[in-house]
Amino acid sequence: MPIVRLSSGAEFESSADSPILDEASRSNITLPYSCKSGRCSTCKCKVLSGTTFALHPETGLTDQEKSAGWILSCVRSAQTDVALEVEELGGVILPSVKTFPCRISHLERLAPDVLQVKLRLPPTADFEFIPGQYVDLIGPNGVRRSYSLANSGMSGKVLELHVRAVNNGVMSDYLFNTAKINDLLRLNGPLGTFFLRNTADLDLIFLATGTGIAPVKAILESLKDQSLEQQPRSVTVLWGGRSPQDLYLDVANITQNITFWPVLSRAGTDWKGARGHVQQVLMNLDPDLTNTVVYACGSNVMIDSARGLLIKNGLPLRRFYSDAFVSSSS
Repeated sequence: MPIVRLSSGAEFESSADSPILDEASRSNITLPYSCKSGRCSTCKCKVLSGTTFALHPETGLTDQEKSAGWILSCVRSAQTDVALEVEELGGVILPSVKTFPCRISHLERLAPDVLQVKLRLPPTADFEFIPGQYVDLIGPNGVRRSYSLANSGMSGKVLELHVRAVNNGVMSDYLFNTAKINDLLRLNGPLGTFFLRNTADLDLIFLATGTGIAPVKAILESLKDQSLEQQPRSVTVLWGGRSPQDLYLDVANITQNITFWPVLSRAGTDWKGARGHVQQVLMNLDPDLTNTVVYACGSNVMIDSARGLLIKNGLPLRRFYSDAFVSSSS
């Protein structure tokens, strides 16, 4: 079988008909990923040598990126021996991915189009996750959708999700209009690599749009568990929406010692906060990007724009982490 060699020096065998991401995982090598469907760019890596094959379309890459040798490891296989430039999450042991039954324990509208869903796991469930990860919720008739976990711990074996209504969305229609307390569902997870790396003595900045605030909330809650040596120098959150009702959480009070900037792109004349897009507002703050790490979660458009803008202005490439929310077609 072809051999895949990473810029870290790690290497593994990879079947020609299986995604590189999955083959790395089977060899206990953790690479970044999110959607696993080729629609975002979290698993982006650069081919330095060798030949790969696209098992599915890479809609998360631009034509320029493809021409420059970038691929998405979640939908690419190695056809020959391959050398890749990619971040390896060395030393990170991801919790085991399992499927569990769960019951709805709470349903609450946080905004007209956002629903808080709390799921209760069985008392014996050995589910563990890293704040920032997501799960696949499996509903009636096997419909399956991905949602970030919005809480940092599991008091009472309860998990919190923030679900946005999607026009003609099968899962969101069920949750908003049909679901009842104690409905039996299943979940698979935890999934994804959107979680804190080393932030000691760095300025930690979160960019979020819409329900992209959910995993940010979980990570913010977890900061109190870090030792003093692990603490970032500062924490800033910029959360964007179109109108005030889109900003449905009191972010400033999630944890202590954070700076919060609510941002609206379609603000009325009575709005006193920042206007525009979160990445533009961040640049207006004139941050010291050489001492900054950025975590961005929300629309793919925001993430792609933020990545390009911040790196162009001095943010080290390996200090931008993202989790793009890509909508299902139904």
